[in-house]
Amino acid sequence: MGLKPSRGRVPSQSGIASLGGLAVGGPLARTVADAGMLLDALVSPDGHPPRDLYALRAPQSPDGSFLGSAVRGEGRFRIGVTTQSPWDDTYDVRLDPSVHEALAVTLEHLAAVGHEIDEATLPATDYGRWFTVLWKAGAASIPAEGNDLDLLEPITRWLVEHGRALSARDLAQALSGLTAFERTVIAAFEPYDAVLTPTVALPPRPIGWYDAEDAERNFEQQCLYAPFTSFVNVSGLPAISLPVAEVDGLPVGVQLIGRPGREDVLLSIGAQLERRLRWQRRHPPGW
Repeated sequence: MGLKPSRGRVPSQSGIASLGGLAVGGPLARTVADAGMLLDALVSPDGHPPRDLYALRAPQSPDGSFLGSAVRGEGRFRIGVTTQSPWDDTYDVRLDPSVHEALAVTLEHLAAVGHEIDEATLPATDYGRWFTVLWKAGAASIPAEGNDLDLLEPITRWLVEHGRALSARDLAQALSGLTAFERTVIAAFEPYDAVLTPTVALPPRPIGWYDAEDAERNFEQQCLYAPFTSFVNVSGLPAISLPVAEVDGLPVGVQLIGRPGREDVLLSIGAQLERRLRWQRRHPPGW
């Protein structure tokens, strides 16, 4: 499982200085408690490191620790659920039956715990166009020039070359559009303590599934496989991916998206699901 903290939460990799604020540092772990403990270690003791005006303060839990929230696993919350993705307006996103099943299992357990479940929606936007510009712009700084470009994979070279052809106006418009999108998402999800989505739309892809030669098709495949995660990075919200199900020994997860700065709520809900589904006891079939 993995926990993506809110933008500004982890001092050493807050996302504030990166293009579009996409990349943040966070824990990967086998259990929710381990993720909470590692997140505690990644932030400063008071949650507000010096010389960082944008850092978030301590978690809103009784003892001020993420581990405490992950161990107690307390609370009943209002949870929105959606299978919408902002990529729906760009590509024909379709969910595998195993993903629908994982979502249904999760909803069954959340309802049994006593959470209030409601439908959440995302408004239509030009997200796909704006994010594609930003992704290409980010690749433009890859240190490959001249003949070194031939050493890159087709998808990477395509991103680099298109990124370097962008104008300052293109980038400014994309950043402005994504900033407006961020506010739209936060407002749409504000009624809920957390929003549940699939983590990815398809089970893990076999080697060779991605088109190695057609770069545009490769990019489309990446968006079709993972249409629910990039927009959470853009919006700066915290999210946790939980391995609630399996297909052929490989995990099928769901994603919980939290309010700004509320990783503690995600850890609490994650702990409740972990107790019921006991995924921490799973191991690869070869073990």
